[in-house]
Amino acid sequence: MPDKMMPKHLFFCMSLFPSLSGHFVIQAYRGAATVCSVALLRVPWASLVLRLRPRSMAKAALPASARLCVLLLTVSAVTAMPGAARRDRGRVGDHRGPDVGRGGRAESSPANESEDAAGGAEGSEEGSLRLRRALSREKQMSLQSSSFVLKGDATHNQAMVHWTGENSSVILILTKYYHADSTKVLESSLWRSTDYGTTYTKLNLMQGTTVVVNSFYICPTNKKKVVLVGSSVNERDQMLFISTDEGSSFQRQSVVFTPVTLVFHPKEEDKLLAYCKDGRLFASTDLGRKWTLLQERVTKDRVFWSVTDVDVDPDLVHMEMQDTSGGYLYVTCLIQNCSDKMVTAQFLGKIDHKSLSVQGDYIFVKVTTGNRTKHYVSYRRNEFTQMKFPKYALPKDVQIVSTDEEQVFLALQEWYQTDTYNLYQSDTRGVYYSIVLENVRSTRQPEEMVLIDILEVRGIKGVFLANQRVDGKVRTVITYNKGRDWQPLTPPATDMNGKSITCKAPDCHLHLHLRWADNPYVSGTVHTKDSAPGLIMGAGNLGSKLVEYKEEMYITSDCGKTWRQVFEEEHHILYLDHGGVIVAIKDTSIPLKILKFSIDEGRTWTVHNFTSTSVFVDGLLSEPGDETLVMTVFGHISYRSDWELVKVDFRQSFPRQCAEADYESWQLTDLQGEKCIMGQEQTFRRRKDTAFCVKGKSYTSALGRKACQCTERDFNCDYGFERSLTESGRCFADFWHHPDSPPEDCQPGRTFESSTGYRKVVSNACEGGLDKAQSAKQSNCPLLPPRGLQVGIKGQMLAVAPGDDVTFIVHQEEGDTSSTKYQVDLGDGFRAIYRNLTVTDEPIQHRYEKPGVYKVSVQAENAAGHDEASMYIQVTAPLQEVHLEVTPIAGRNHQVNLTAVVLPAEANLTVFHWWIGNNLQPTLTLHNSVLTSFPEEGEISVSVQASNGRSMVQDTRRVRVYENFHVIPLSFSRHLDRFNPNIPEWREDVGQVITKILAKVTGVPQDSLVTVVKAGLPTAADLYVLPTERTPAKRSAFQDKLIPAIMRAFKEHNVSFVVRGGLQVLVLPADPNAGLARNAVEATATESGHGAAGGPGVWAVAVIFLISIAATASFVLYKFKSPWLRTEEVYPPLFFRKLPGSRSVYAQMHNEKEQEMTSPVNHSEDTQHIIQGEEFIDDDLDSQTLGNAGASPTFRSLIRTTTNHCY
Repeated sequence: MPDKMMPKHLFFCMSLFPSLSGHFVIQAYRGAATVCSVALLRVPWASLVLRLRPRSMAKAALPASARLCVLLLTVSAVTAMPGAARRDRGRVGDHRGPDVGRGGRAESSPANESEDAAGGAEGSEEGSLRLRRALSREKQMSLQSSSFVLKGDATHNQAMVHWTGENSSVILILTKYYHADSTKVLESSLWRSTDYGTTYTKLNLMQGTTVVVNSFYICPTNKKKVVLVGSSVNERDQMLFISTDEGSSFQRQSVVFTPVTLVFHPKEEDKLLAYCKDGRLFASTDLGRKWTLLQERVTKDRVFWSVTDVDVDPDLVHMEMQDTSGGYLYVTCLIQNCSDKMVTAQFLGKIDHKSLSVQGDYIFVKVTTGNRTKHYVSYRRNEFTQMKFPKYALPKDVQIVSTDEEQVFLALQEWYQTDTYNLYQSDTRGVYYSIVLENVRSTRQPEEMVLIDILEVRGIKGVFLANQRVDGKVRTVITYNKGRDWQPLTPPATDMNGKSITCKAPDCHLHLHLRWADNPYVSGTVHTKDSAPGLIMGAGNLGSKLVEYKEEMYITSDCGKTWRQVFEEEHHILYLDHGGVIVAIKDTSIPLKILKFSIDEGRTWTVHNFTSTSVFVDGLLSEPGDETLVMTVFGHISYRSDWELVKVDFRQSFPRQCAEADYESWQLTDLQGEKCIMGQEQTFRRRKDTAFCVKGKSYTSALGRKACQCTERDFNCDYGFERSLTESGRCFADFWHHPDSPPEDCQPGRTFESSTGYRKVVSNACEGGLDKAQSAKQSNCPLLPPRGLQVGIKGQMLAVAPGDDVTFIVHQEEGDTSSTKYQVDLGDGFRAIYRNLTVTDEPIQHRYEKPGVYKVSVQAENAAGHDEASMYIQVTAPLQEVHLEVTPIAGRNHQVNLTAVVLPAEANLTVFHWWIGNNLQPTLTLHNSVLTSFPEEGEISVSVQASNGRSMVQDTRRVRVYENFHVIPLSFSRHLDRFNPNIPEWREDVGQVITKILAKVTGVPQDSLVTVVKAGLPTAADLYVLPTERTPAKRSAFQDKLIPAIMRAFKEHNVSFVVRGGLQVLVLPADPNAGLARNAVEATATESGHGAAGGPGVWAVAVIFLISIAATASFVLYKFKSPWLRTEEVYPPLFFRKLPGSRSVYAQMHNEKEQEMTSPVNHSEDTQHIIQGEEFIDDDLDSQTLGNAGASPTFRSLIRTTTNHCY
C-alpha cells in the first residue's frame, strides 16, 4: 500500500529524568500499520512511555483495513465535536497563522453521564450538589489554548522536550530523524519558545552549515545551562554547543571524541563527565570547553559522581573499569588526576561486569565464583561486607528497589524462582536481610533489564503497592508499614455511574497495573505525587485477579483506603497545582480534540476542547514545579504531518489564591482504620470541595505528626527469623540460624544481647510501649578466634613484573582483631608481624626484584585460636613473542614434534595451549613441546598459545600431511655457520631461497619442493620432494623423474646463494656418495622429525650387500633354470615390476647387467615394455621440463621413500 494511503502511527517514548524536571524524551516510529493501540508503560526511572503497536494482519487485508481506519477516524471526529448532549458552551476559535496554527480562548463543560465520576458513591443528593458546583465553576473557567506547528519536521520521528525550570517560560524542543537500521540520527531541528509554548522559533546553530544534534543535557542545579551534543552530517566533526542563557545563544566547541552520554555534577554546575562508545571517560570543569581523559575501558552506565555529605571530595568519581587481564574492578579517582597509578581500587578483587551501583549511602557490587554469586555492600563508604541473606536463599539475581531512609529494600530471585522475586528489607547498614513479601511478579526487558512489579507511593513514606503471583493468579496488595503487613485493595462499592458493584472480599478485590503489563497495549502506570499525599490514580480491574486486557481507571484520595471508578477506559494522567487539577486524555489510537479535568480529586470532570481539529495525542508535559498550571499536548494530525504542540493554560481559570479557610484536614489510616502508621499519627490537609482557588507555590500538604506508643505492628522479623503463618505472626528462628551467637563486630570487654527474633522497622517513629527487640539476656562478648582469613593483592593482579609495586591486603571475616597478631611471610625472605592489620586496613607494600613464584602466607593468632591464609604470586616479565616450530611436511599417522620458542627465554611458569586441526579442546602443557600425529592426509592447522599470567601470545602454522614423499638431507658451506643467528625467521628465509633456486635451475614446480633449515649448528636442512595430486602410479613415476634432476643440479653446483660480504654458500646433499635411498617414515621418528638415521658407512655397506645379492641371484637363475620360472602363463613375472605405492629398492645399471639379470623365460612384448619403458609411463610427464633427467649408465643411488604399504 502506498505511503500516502497509510494512517500515521507512531511509537513514542517520553522519559522524565528525575534530576531534570520537565525534561521528556519522545520517540516516534512512523509505520505502515493499519490497526494499532496506544499503551503507557512505566520504567524504573520514572519515565513515561507511550507505545503504539500494530496488531498483526495479513497483507491481503490491508486495503480493507485502511478503509476501516478512515471510517474510524471519521466517526471519532464526528463524535468528538461539541454538541448539545455534551453541554459545550462554545468552541475554540480558529486563528491559524503561518506557523502559529490555532489559538484563542477555549470554553469547557462538565462531562456527560458516560464520563462522569460523580455517581452514587456519596448518594444522589451529594452527587447533584457536586454537579451544581461544577456547573457554577464552569461559568468561571477560562482555559486558554493555543496551537503551534513545527513546520518542516514531518519526517522526524523523535523529539526531546525540556521546560527549562520553575518560573521560566522557556521550552526547548529537539526533533530528529532517527534511522533505525543504521542506528544514527540523520536530521535534527532545535526549537525554542519563550512564552510557555505559545510560539516557537527554529534555531540555526551554525550559519551555512548543517549540524545534526543527537541530544541535549540540562544542568540540574542551574537550568539555564544547556549542552547540545552534535556533529557534522558526515560525522567527521564532533562538537558541543554550550548555552548559559536557556538556549538564547550557543557557543560551539569542537571535541576529539564522540560522546554517548553526558553526566552533570549533582551540585557543581560547570563539571561534566562524558562517556564514549569505545569506553573512554572524559571530564570537564568548565562546562565542556576543555576536556581531560580520565580512563579507558570504563563500563557504560557504571560511572557515578560523588554523593554530597557521604563522599569527602566532591571531585571524586566512582567507576567500574576493565583491567589488562580482562576482569573488572571498582575504582575511584579525582578528576584532576585519574591515571592508572592514581586510581584507587575500593574493593578487594575483581567484580562482575555491570555490577557496580552507587546509591546514596550505599555501594553495591557482586562477585561470581563458579556457580555461586556473593553480593557485597558498603555503607557510608566503610569496608565492604557480604550481604547476609537467608542461608539457603541461593540468590540467582538481586534488584535494588529503594535505599531511602537508611534502609535497603530489594528484590531477590531465589534458586527455585523463574518469573517472580521475593522482597527483602535490611538493617541500617544494608547487611542483614529479612523477607517481607514472596513471589512478586517480574519480567525481563530488552538489554537484560528486569522490572519488578512493585511501586513506592510518593507523598507518604512506607506505602508500597505490589503485584503478587499466588497459585497462578496476580493480585495487587498494599503495605503501610514498609512491608511488615500486606493487604489486598478494597473494591469500590459502586461503579462510576453510581450502580452497586457485586465485588466482595475475599473473592473479589481491586487490582492495578503497576510498572508493566503482559499485554503491550495496556498501561502499566500508577500516578502519585509527592506534593499530593494520598492521591493515587491508576488502571486496573475488579475481580479475583489482575486481567491484562482490562484498563478501567480508579482513584483514591485517602491513600488506598477507599477507591472510586472514574473512567471505563485507560487515560493519560497529568497532575497540576499539587494535584488540585487532574488532567486526563483518553489513551486511544484515534485522533482527539478534547481533554477532561477535575478540580475535586476526580469526583467530577469537565470536558475541554483543547483544539478545533482532532489530533493523535502523543504525550503530555507540564511546567516543572508542583504548582504549575500550564501544560502542553504533543501530537500530530496525520501520518505525514508536522509535530503539533497545543498549550493549555489554567492560570486564568482560578479567581484567587487559596486561603487557610479553603482547606480541611484528613487523617491517614490503613485498611483496618489504624491511625498509627509507621509509629505515628499523620494529618494532612486538602482543598475543600467548595473552594474554587489555586493552591500555589506556598502550599504544603502535611499538617502534623504525633508519635505513638510502640506495638507489635512496629516490629519485623530479625535476620535468621521468619514469621509464622499460624501463630499470630510470631517470628521463629530458621534451622540454620543460631540466635545466641555474638555479632561479628562484638569486641571483648563489651556485652551483646541475643536476638529475640524481632527488630524495629527502620524509620518507624514509635516511642515507648512494647520493645520486642529488647532482650533480657545480656552476654559478654567472647574472645573469638580469627576465621575467614584472606590475603589478596589490590587490583587482583596475581602476576606482576619484576620491580612492580605490589600491595597486599589482609581481610578477616570473623573473630576478634584487636588482640590478634598477624605474621606475614612474602616468600622472598621478607617477614613481619602486625597488629590490628584488618582493622586499620594498612596495606603491605612490597617489590619483588627477581622472577619466580613466591608463596605469600599470613598467620593470624590470638588466645582463642588461629587461622592462616596463603596465595601465590608470579613475578615474570610479559611474554613478547612465541614461534611455533614444526616440520611443514609430515607422514600420515607418524609422530611429529611441535615446539614453541618463547621470548623472553627466561619467562617462567608459561602454560602452553595447543590447538591441532579442528579440535576445539586444546591440549595444555607446561613444557614447550608436544608430540602428535595426523591420521588423515591434507593441510592441518596447528596453533599454540603461550600464557604466563601477565600476557598471552600466539602463533599458527600449517602442516601438509602426505602418504608418500621424498626427503633429501642437505648441507652447506661451513662459513654459513658464522652468519647463522639461530632464529626461526632466518631459517625460514634460507629455506625459501633454496626452494626458489632449485625450482629455477631444475624446472621442478616450486609447490613440489619445501626446504626446512634445522635449528642449531652446524647448519643443516632437509629438502622435501612432494607428490602431485595424481594416481599413485603416476605420482611415483613423476617423483622418480624429479629426483635425478634435483641431484644433477646439486652435483653441478647450481644451487648456491650469497650472504653478507659476498660470500658464496654452496648447497649440497648431506653425503652424495651415501646416496638418497632411505625411508622417510624412519626419518620422522628422529628427534626433530626430519633428521637422518645412520651414517654414510652404513649405507655403503647396504648398497654393496644388495648388489651382491642381485648378482648372485642372476647367476643362479641363469645356470640352473629353476622350474618355477618355466612359463609366464603358469608363473607371472615377479622381477622388476614396480607396484605403485610399494616400498622397493631398485637399481639402474649398464645394459649388459640388465640383460644378464633378465629371466630366461620367454617374456611377451608387453612385459618387456613394463620393464624397460617405465621411465616413460605418461606422456604428460615427458612434457615437463626436468633438465637432464635421463639416468647415466654409471649413476647409482638409493632413494629414501615414505610409504605405509609393504608387499
